[in-house]
Amino acid sequence: MIKALYFQKRTKLDVVFVSLFVKKTSKEKRYLIFAFSVILLYVLPLYILNEDAHIRVHDNLDSNIAWYKVLAESGQLLGGVKAVIPQIINGLPRDAYGTEWSGIVWLHALFPSMTAYAISQTITRVFAFVGMYLLLKSHLIRDEKAYFIRIAVSLAFALTPFWPSGMLSTLGHPLALWAFLNIRAGRDSWKEWATLALLPLYSSFVLGFFFFLAAVSLIWLYDLVSKRSFNLRFLGSIALMTGIFLAIEYRLVYSVFASGETMHRVEFISSRHDILHSFRLSFKNFVLGHNHVMTVHTAVILPLIVLTFGLVVARQRKKRPREEKLFIFLFILNYALSLWYALWFNKLWALPKEKISLLSAFNFARFHFLRPLVIYASFAVACYILWKMGKRWRRFVHAALVAQLLVLIPFHEELTYGAYHHAPTFREFYASDQFKQIKRFIGRSPDSYRVASIGLHPAIAQYNGFYTLDTYANIYPLKYKYQFRKIIAKELDKNPVLKRYFDEWGSRCYLFVDELGKHYAFKKSTKKKITSLELNTEAFKKMGGRYIFSSVPIMNAEQNKLAFLKRFSHPQSAWNIYVYEAK
Repeated sequence: MIKALYFQKRTKLDVVFVSLFVKKTSKEKRYLIFAFSVILLYVLPLYILNEDAHIRVHDNLDSNIAWYKVLAESGQLLGGVKAVIPQIINGLPRDAYGTEWSGIVWLHALFPSMTAYAISQTITRVFAFVGMYLLLKSHLIRDEKAYFIRIAVSLAFALTPFWPSGMLSTLGHPLALWAFLNIRAGRDSWKEWATLALLPLYSSFVLGFFFFLAAVSLIWLYDLVSKRSFNLRFLGSIALMTGIFLAIEYRLVYSVFASGETMHRVEFISSRHDILHSFRLSFKNFVLGHNHVMTVHTAVILPLIVLTFGLVVARQRKKRPREEKLFIFLFILNYALSLWYALWFNKLWALPKEKISLLSAFNFARFHFLRPLVIYASFAVACYILWKMGKRWRRFVHAALVAQLLVLIPFHEELTYGAYHHAPTFREFYASDQFKQIKRFIGRSPDSYRVASIGLHPAIAQYNGFYTLDTYANIYPLKYKYQFRKIIAKELDKNPVLKRYFDEWGSRCYLFVDELGKHYAFKKSTKKKITSLELNTEAFKKMGGRYIFSSVPIMNAEQNKLAFLKRFSHPQSAWNIYVYEAK
């Protein structure tokens, strides 16, 4: 009975405590707590599954994650601008792996790869939410009653399937814009300046913020021309962030202006489209977006902003409300960015790119990386315009916001790459136990021989400590590209698509095979075989090549002066690895 009275009193106390908490906590704060909880639930599988998680392969498992590991283990993380990493292509310039002042580099240096990946995902999504929320609350949707729009749009923005190694390069734009607009308005404190100073440590200049800072500079220029406002404080904030980025990216600055070595990017050829093709591409980008800045806006956001645009334009008003002017501007800017992206690949640019190497080496099409910010800001403002039109419209807006959040669920990496694409898990992809077996079988120090892969990303061998002649790199010496090309020249001649892919881009310096095409991940379930391979094995050996790891059997290995040694399989690997030795 005493125990029953105790629990009864405790229950009453709990009810009182909860009621007090609810009274003192506004609805907006409760929704904020809910939003943060959703973000944590979203990233939780990465922590629980760890190496058994499914994550993005393209420009992630096939490259960046292996790069971070190679760099951390190379002893050259802090190496000078002339340092090289001998594990890759007989000496890849250290600068190819970017600055040591990047937060993601240190995460991968301090933690196992998947732990670092999970932490990075958490950091990026949390600050993406915070930045969009602050921007909307301070500058775009100040109405206190419209809190649900602010929180739901910010949450949707934070859950977009961004490119992992981009970090806050695009998802940090709202936070930076919040800081810049506060400084522009003279409402700044140390928080805004700290934001601009710290963001460069967890984002990339060339993969997002170069374009963002160019856009912010145009805002300053607009103020100067239209308002005759020099606003030295605002200009100084732009200069500060730009200066910090250039200091952090000193390796990039050196490689562009002072290295003296010609890199493979000077041979990039990208301007082939006629004007009709360019317009088709612009509409495709406008409607579907881009793989590296996925916004998942097609199903819900695009119809809603088109509807809102139609309603706003149809209204005949002498003086439009601030939010309508802003929305029209964002809508036009949204398509303009897609059009710029498409026109960058138009034939009109062919001659300038041929004459000015910077135009071919640097992808100025990436101004479209501003679109995640523009699209979700448009979404928020459109929702607010409709929300103000009455109770029925408010229900419609709430339904659209919830629908967008639901649309984002299937884009969770575990669902996209596991359930839909049936990609290997992290453990299966890098197959560390299997490659340990291969290393023991070869029985020599990995630095005493070089390997290359067929039907398999070189990043896998690199991740497991092998020294590779093949690689995927943003920059590497042009002379190495010519040297490596001799190995695969006959295979390229058989396949015009592969030939153009290698000669006019070449960042994937792979052992391309005509029969395999642009496929580099043949799982152990494949029945594929190579029957007519033509490699220049002498050129391979001259570069130090000794072993070839293939995910499919090479039936004419002997004709290529390759001796089959052994097939390796492992239950925790996605691959069968056929090991061949150059005679």
